[in-house]
Amino acid sequence: MALIDPDICKAKTLPSRFYTTEESFQSLLPHFEGWQFAAHRSDISENNMLPLHHIEEINGECMALVNSDQIRCLSNVCTHRGMRLVMEECNSKKIRCGYHGRSFDLDGSFSHMPKFEGVIGFPTADDNLTNYRLEEWMGLLFTSVKDSQFPDLSILEDRIGWIDIASFIRDTTKDRDYAIAADWALYCENYLEGFHVPYVHPELHSVIEHDDYRVEVFDGGVLQTGIARDGEECFNIPESSPDCGQKIAAYYIWLFPNLMLNLYPWGLSINIVVPVSSGKCRVLYRGYVKDDRSEEAGAGGDLDTVETQDQWVVEAVQRGLRSRSYDRGRYSPSMEVGVHHFHRLLTK
Repeated sequence: MALIDPDICKAKTLPSRFYTTEESFQSLLPHFEGWQFAAHRSDISENNMLPLHHIEEINGECMALVNSDQIRCLSNVCTHRGMRLVMEECNSKKIRCGYHGRSFDLDGSFSHMPKFEGVIGFPTADDNLTNYRLEEWMGLLFTSVKDSQFPDLSILEDRIGWIDIASFIRDTTKDRDYAIAADWALYCENYLEGFHVPYVHPELHSVIEHDDYRVEVFDGGVLQTGIARDGEECFNIPESSPDCGQKIAAYYIWLFPNLMLNLYPWGLSINIVVPVSSGKCRVLYRGYVKDDRSEEAGAGGDLDTVETQDQWVVEAVQRGLRSRSYDRGRYSPSMEVGVHHFHRLLTK
């Protein structure tokens, strides 16, 4: 793995083999066993069981959220023969296996198993469902396979804590599932800079001030701020915020390794990047809106067009990275701070 100089003015970017070899792809998969976005609180408000299919696709672990006296993240695999338990979101007082009828209480503890009379030393703690760690931040639920510390997001709370994300509700019309012929890391680093906006996103460029675009890095993430042009949609920011008085069109938040939280005046759009193989990934979109949603205009007005443009450019770069004539590039010290930070997190 190539090292990235901490001085962005001296550093070179990742070598092209990083995006094109299966060895590099496999070496980074353990990162995805850390904290992953599970759901918004509104996703489990009407039904008390929610399978987390996207996490299974990201790191192979079958999980489900279960809401009883509290929200828990449980293994979604029966302790009898490994059958998946919760197939789709539903309401139930028990978790019941559809294969042989084993049942569990909503806290994951073993409840009943038919035709097991005479089995010696049964049940034991191994017959309970695994409880995975679950953390809630501003109405967003996160879980982790690893026993790692939840990231400190206080820097974000200082900036966006006034936005009542917990009160947003899911808008399934915004759901998308894109298959992209580019490495997952390439998609992330494209997200982490506004350098390309004037050249790739003319519609977005027409509503945000490119010269005022800001990128700030913190441990485990990047915060980008888009400033609205005169007359364009922007947040009504309270005096309690350090951004009060600024015409902010969007907050773009990336959390390592694969989560993007895009805050607009109308609500929240989430991008979840799913690694598939070397040179391939999927991107899942989820949308959460305010009850009194603002006009979906400005930076958050036509996300499908922006996504199509991003897909085109990262797929073109993926093909270019296979060229014998290219290996490593350099960073713009003013525009690619987020990309440099991402590369440092991947390789340190």
